[in-house]
Amino acid sequence: MQGWEFWVAGILGAVLTGLGKGGMPVVGALTVPLMSLAMPAPVAAGLMLPVYIVSDWFGLYAYRREFDKRVVAIGMVGMTFGVVLGYFTFSFVPEEWINGLIGVVGAVFALNMLLRRAVVPTPRPAPVAPGLFWTAIAGFTSFISHTGGPPYQVWTLPLGLKKAVFAGTSTIAFAYVNLLKLPFYWHLGQVNIGSLETAAMLAPVAICAVFAGVRIVKILPEKLFFTLVTWTLLAISLKLIWGAVAASLAV
Repeated sequence: MQGWEFWVAGILGAVLTGLGKGGMPVVGALTVPLMSLAMPAPVAAGLMLPVYIVSDWFGLYAYRREFDKRVVAIGMVGMTFGVVLGYFTFSFVPEEWINGLIGVVGAVFALNMLLRRAVVPTPRPAPVAPGLFWTAIAGFTSFISHTGGPPYQVWTLPLGLKKAVFAGTSTIAFAYVNLLKLPFYWHLGQVNIGSLETAAMLAPVAICAVFAGVRIVKILPEKLFFTLVTWTLLAISLKLIWGAVAASLAV
């Protein structure tokens, strides 16, 4: 039986996961870093994947009419490539290096958005080539450590989507990528019968948090919503950079 630190981290991770699936600004990407304080990061990633998938279905229902078809279609193609690449390179690509690089890209992008005060850009169609590039990276980093949010947002934040459409499109895209990851995680042993039993106990917490996230998104003003998205992207990116630097210094 796991200790109390494990369960505190697991419950907080489930809450963050549910809020993220409910459309809250990328807080779900904080789940694995937070849980890694009480358990190895690969264990946390494997444990939370089924929780992500279960809570995805409730997020999909909540945003079933609010999404951008073009962004979803481009994202599915790019993320598929990224997940497959992640599977074949999982055993020899250092997670810290990948996270550090993504952290730098996300931090630069977020700072640029904040300094230009353009957190709600003019709406425009999603470009295909950049979309395939950034969503492939998102699929890859999502497979490695569930940190697909920063590269995904580098592409989607400048599109000027309405907050509900932004939230719904993100929910659909990552629901797809999480389901796609499941057989690969099972084959690698990161998801197993034991982890599924623990995930089943955490899933109800995440489901409740989904509806809390949906409610919060509805009442947040548009500009405040995207300001929170941008600041959260910056915070997560800095956390990824710090983790990569700390890992390098520890060698």
